[in-house]
Amino acid sequence: MAQLDLRRKLSVLADAAKYDASCSSSGASKRNSVGGKGIGSTEGMGICHAYTPDGRCVSLLKILLTNFCIYDCAYCINRASSNVERARFSVQEVVDLTLNFYKRNYIEGLFLSSGIIRNGDYTMEQLVRVARSLREDHDFRGYIHLKLIPEADPRLVEEAGLYADRLSANIELPRDEALARLAPQKDVSVIKRAMGQVRMKVEAARPSKKDRAKPPRFAPAGQSTQLIVGADGAPDSEIIDRSASLYGGYGLRRVYYSAFSPIPDSSSALPLSKPPLMREHRLYQADWLMRFYGFSAPEIGSATTDGMLDLAVDPKLAWALKNRDQFPVDVNTAAREMLLRVPGLGVKSVDRIISVRRWRTLRLDDVGRMTRSLGSVRAFITTLDWTPGGLTDAADLRARLAPPAEQLSLF
Repeated sequence: MAQLDLRRKLSVLADAAKYDASCSSSGASKRNSVGGKGIGSTEGMGICHAYTPDGRCVSLLKILLTNFCIYDCAYCINRASSNVERARFSVQEVVDLTLNFYKRNYIEGLFLSSGIIRNGDYTMEQLVRVARSLREDHDFRGYIHLKLIPEADPRLVEEAGLYADRLSANIELPRDEALARLAPQKDVSVIKRAMGQVRMKVEAARPSKKDRAKPPRFAPAGQSTQLIVGADGAPDSEIIDRSASLYGGYGLRRVYYSAFSPIPDSSSALPLSKPPLMREHRLYQADWLMRFYGFSAPEIGSATTDGMLDLAVDPKLAWALKNRDQFPVDVNTAAREMLLRVPGLGVKSVDRIISVRRWRTLRLDDVGRMTRSLGSVRAFITTLDWTPGGLTDAADLRARLAPPAEQLSLF
């Protein structure tokens, strides 16, 4: 194969990386360009935009080291039997690209993954070499997210965590049997073992009051994983249960959801069409409920139909409609945990309500000033001057509150 120039490699390997949704810088501190200098835009091949918990948008160089792969996972565009253009960066090329983009203020960090070349140890070693060179040879202080190769030697995984801000190993499919069937060269127990190792190292790196010296940093932004939605027939309730198990078992910062997308020359074992994008969005909303609103996976699952989340309304509203006996709640006396279950009230709105009600008794207008939309809230609350009467139990309440089909939001 003719040698590709660097620009073509970047085009091929940035496009190949787009299928990995677990690209984020959440949990990392804000960083500036090297030396505080640099100009340039934040658009271009390989540059993706991620968001921190405080809403700040950051730009990352998101690429694969290579899309060559010895594995033949049925759902992967880069599988060994796939007829796609192949490319491979050298370690130095990735280092140079990252530094050049960073100095010009195009990016704030690097997201680096790879197909499996030769074996897991060799591939992981190449990824670690990139991170080590950036940190030690160039004093790079930007964000680094490395994709783990679970089959690699644990010592390489440990070294990766010393240089990277975040690590991730993708579970990929909600059902273990589906992974064994569609990706026979992967072993879910090996993936879980690598995730368990990361969790132990992250916890060991947290300083305690008794420590005289801080332990070495290890993946300070934690670890994440990705689940492909719609490739193995798992309903939403099963996906949510799997996510809850992963959060509890491995201390993950995030589970990402990626709607299955049909690929060229795909296996007959895969679906012929992709699931609706709204399904992926509803799973993210359900995930948000578990992480920030105190909902359990069984509670969210109880509001599904045949295990599937309602595509017309968000999962919090779906739960409220199926548990109308819990409403209305008095915003002047209700506990924070119950206020978080009111459709239309977000975490910030609830905290504002609790803060203000210490000094005054809230009216409906007061609540309206602390929420984006009073329309979805009023059926589920009471205030000094408002009671919903029969609105809470109205037969057409769901139809009244269902947003336009194209609207996407987080509560």
